Amino acid sequence: MPVRDTIFALSSGALPSGVAVIRISGPATRNVLERVAGSAPKARYARLTEIRDSGGAILDQGLVLYFPGPASFTGEDCAELHLHGGRAVVAAVLNLLGSLRSLRQAEAGEFTKRAFLNGKVDLTGAEALSDLIGAETEAQRRFALSNGSGAHRRLYMDWRQRLIRARAMIEAELDFADEADVPGSVGDTVWGDIHLLRGELAEHKATYRTAEIIRKGLVVVILGAPNAGKSSLLNALARREVAIVTEEPGTTRDILEVSLDLHGMKVILADTAGIREASGRIEAIGIERTFERARDADLLLLLEDITSPAEFGGIPDKLALRVGNKMDLAGTWDEKRYDCVISAKTGDGLDGLVGLLRSVSTGYHSQAGETLPFRARHVVLLQEAIEALDEAIAGEAAGLELRAEHLRLAGDALGRIFGEIGTEDLLDTIFSTFCIGK
Repeated sequence: MPVRDTIFALSSGALPSGVAVIRISGPATRNVLERVAGSAPKARYARLTEIRDSGGAILDQGLVLYFPGPASFTGEDCAELHLHGGRAVVAAVLNLLGSLRSLRQAEAGEFTKRAFLNGKVDLTGAEALSDLIGAETEAQRRFALSNGSGAHRRLYMDWRQRLIRARAMIEAELDFADEADVPGSVGDTVWGDIHLLRGELAEHKATYRTAEIIRKGLVVVILGAPNAGKSSLLNALARREVAIVTEEPGTTRDILEVSLDLHGMKVILADTAGIREASGRIEAIGIERTFERARDADLLLLLEDITSPAEFGGIPDKLALRVGNKMDLAGTWDEKRYDCVISAKTGDGLDGLVGLLRSVSTGYHSQAGETLPFRARHVVLLQEAIEALDEAIAGEAAGLELRAEHLRLAGDALGRIFGEIGTEDLLDTIFSTFCIGK
């Protein structure tokens, strides 16, 4: 492993704050501590000390911790300066560190990238760490922790080892066909398992949509005619004035969205333009966007004014709940027509609607602890592996050498998911999405 620069960055987030943490990692870490704090403290013990500039002036008094490599987050010598979280204090210490020749400001994700390069974490673990930092709900937190547990590496490693064993048997047959302990045909022992493995990969790949919903949120789009009460429902569920509500039809021209935490599950609720024969170009564009958003939705709320129900076409074939609104203005209604009936104005029936939304989201929340592919690049590489296995399975006429090569390509695709095989460009792309200091 080549010697790298020593890097530093503020790792604790926005200022001002009660405490600010500056992280340092690299071969010059100990020398830096001796320079700014007098000496390095005992490994993994916090020491209260003064941080001084090049002229000996005190910049702050705080805790200093030292983590010699390889027993550190990055695998290198690391240190943390726990300072008072004022902007002037942090700026002064960062300027001091930046003035030292042996240091430079860390790039986005560089600490985690070094942890990966030093074998402290695999790629799926690094991606899960990024998700954990960005988690907004309980389901997202659980999912990120589960993904960072090493379960993905073990799963993909097991699949890859099965491919390696299959290739070994094929190559043994090719090279040592005359030996008594080498089977004369690998058909029953190898290709049966390859068929099973192909099915396991396809089944795993198909769960990506569930993972995407847990990570990014369940997208719920409200559809209805003008004045059905879509904006009022959005405001009622958000418990604040998100959308403008008037009696004038066609008020909503663009899509308004709000994120809700529904019992630990992120739900993205979208208010859309009322569906009707548009009276102008701007409204027509809004209705077109309504249908575009509906096609990408996970759940549709088909909202009707029960005092004057209006039918409309073009609804995508999606999971949908039919909701009747304005129960406060209607004496009776067709119970069989709706999954629930509400008044967005008075709040009557909203608990029932929230219960229905929760029942849909609970199915995803319950899967937050499972091992699912949780990045688009995982899906791409899984598809590469599946296609390579398809080539191997269908290539009986091509010969064992070519079929074994397809197995190798499938194994390489799986290896790239958790970082066993990779390129610098891939790593740069992944870690550039991290925040500075992580």
